[in-house]
Amino acid sequence: MKIHPPLYLLCALALSGCAERDRDVFPGYAEADYVRLASPIGGTLAKLHLRRGDKVTRNAPAFALEQENERAARMEAAARVERAQAVLANLKKGRRPDEIATLLAQADQARAALRLSTADFARRKQLVATGFVSHARLDEARGAVERDQARLKEAQAQLRLARQGARGDEIRAAERDLDAAQAQLAQADWRLEQKTLRAPAAAEVVDVLYREGELVQAGMPVVTLLPPENIKARFFVPEPLLGTLRLGQEVSLRCDGCGNPIPAKISYIAPNAEYTSPLIYSKENRSTLVFMIEARPALSDAPRLHPGQPLEIRPGAGTAQAAAKSAS
Repeated sequence: MKIHPPLYLLCALALSGCAERDRDVFPGYAEADYVRLASPIGGTLAKLHLRRGDKVTRNAPAFALEQENERAARMEAAARVERAQAVLANLKKGRRPDEIATLLAQADQARAALRLSTADFARRKQLVATGFVSHARLDEARGAVERDQARLKEAQAQLRLARQGARGDEIRAAERDLDAAQAQLAQADWRLEQKTLRAPAAAEVVDVLYREGELVQAGMPVVTLLPPENIKARFFVPEPLLGTLRLGQEVSLRCDGCGNPIPAKISYIAPNAEYTSPLIYSKENRSTLVFMIEARPALSDAPRLHPGQPLEIRPGAGTAQAAAKSAS
């Protein structure tokens, strides 16, 4: 009489065989690093260019906040720059031609007066020698010569100063004023640019958080984007298999309805365990430790994954062999 094994024993053997075959398969899920576009300056949402589900290219317009205040501030800053430039140019070029001509005429007048007083002094000097003029009149003539010489020197000095322009300290101060005005203009330009945001990369619009006309606080995201390169697979492996995995190692991803397996490369291995046994580490309980692993597919395969989608991750052949040795 043939004896059949009990049914529960057959089930246990079958499950044991499945466990052996699937030892190198790890459950996981698709994850994503979202890009949330926000402006550092608040304002009313004036224009929204994107809708949920849109595909956008790099530098495509995303949204714009009202900009009247920033435009006015930029116009004021630009006017300050023009004024500072004009003041600096005026200090460097000296006085106007008509002012120079006036100083030249004053110098000619002083020169003519000096010639006249010099000639009068010479005549009185001769008259004093013959006794026709007193020494007091000669002193007057000598004083007039010295006065006219001083006036001529004064006119010539004013002419040189007018041609030289302002002093060096005044010019340097005007240059610093120009630098400050240009810095204010740069700040105004930056604030104006922050009111108009563009997509930093080609991506899918995952969510739109505000509508036109709503007030957006500074730093609050308006649009959530998902670039394909930010999609990744996340899974967990037990501690005995951690040493068989390395950065850059290839794995294959499987999911329902995805068709052929999706190749990916391990991009991150967590330095700490996600779950720690309450018991002291030992050879028997260390398998309760699991470590998070992330793998990124190629850019062309990334759109086949969706965040939150369950995955099966199958490492390369080397990992499977290591798992078999660990089990034995």
